[in-house]
This record gives sequence, C-alpha cells and structure tokens, in this order.
Amino acid sequence: MSRENNIIILPLNNELIEDIHTTNDYFELNGRVVPSFQSGKWSYTEVLFDEVRETRFPDEKLDWSQYINQDDKALFLAYMNNTCIGQIRVIKDWNRFCYIENIATKKDYRGSGVGKLLLNQAEAWAKERNLIGMSLEAQDDNLGACRFYVKQGFILGGVDTLKQTYTPNIETTLYWYKLF
Repeated sequence: MSRENNIIILPLNNELIEDIHTTNDYFELNGRVVPSFQSGKWSYTEVLFDEVRETRFPDEKLDWSQYINQDDKALFLAYMNNTCIGQIRVIKDWNRFCYIENIATKKDYRGSGVGKLLLNQAEAWAKERNLIGMSLEAQDDNLGACRFYVKQGFILGGVDTLKQTYTPNIETTLYWYKLF
C-alpha cells in the first residue's frame, strides 16, 4: 500500500488550528526558472544553482478561524497517523479562480503524494463553487515547487519582475494556472 492511501485530508476546525504551522519546514532552493514570452506564449528554461541553499517562509499570523466553514475560503490539513504532514489554503478569487494562498508538505513526506492529494482537494473545492481553474504564485528561485506545479498540470501564465523587489535573491514572481 502506498503512503498516499494512509493520508486523510480534513477541513480546518478549531481543534486543528494548532497544527497549521507544523507543516512549515525548510525547503531547498537548487535552481531558478527563467521565463520567456514569445508569440503570445510563456515558456521557461531552468538554471541550476552551483550551491543548494535552504529557506523557510515566516510563520503567518492570520485569524485562522476565518477559514472555518466559509464558502469563499478554506484550509485543509493532511494527516498520517494523527500527525499533520501538509496543508493547502485556498480562496475564491475575483477572477473565478481558486487561488492557492499556500501549500506546504513536511520535509519528510515530500514525494509521497501529499501535495497531489491537497491539490486534488483544492480542485474539488473549486469545482463545487463553479470556478474555472486554480492559480498560485511561486518565486523563480523555487525550482522544486515549480516542477511540482507543472507535474500537476499547471502552466505558466505570467510573471512580475517588481513584486519581490525587496527580496534580493528573487528576480521574478511566477503565476501558474490550471484550467478545468
């Protein structure tokens, strides 16, 4: 039996709020996505870094109760053997897309199908609301995440070279889309 079969996905409730930050592990930055726009279409190449480094997003300080039993936003947590191993946070965006605010998997469970299950849950949530697809953003130096999104059917739909101006290592914010 694959590890994927032992994973359960639960919507956020008050008892699970304490588990949200447990999925915010360090992740490797081993390369960069270099986008190109030609003939009305985005493409990209990959450039590997000479040296791999690790980073972690800061813990977010949100009112998590705002994601419980809401029609326009949700947070789902993935569990294996009563341990929280992943999460996905989504909102119903103005453009009729399900915008993925965050997706995270604990380091020891990456590659086990957790991220795919979380995206499937987000897709089901979006389709229940008659949304037209899913969207998210990633930084150009997060090659591993970008590769994962492509594997899950996302396409590059746009870039922003100014959004991360305050962050010296990030040149471009990449916008990924999956249409239903």
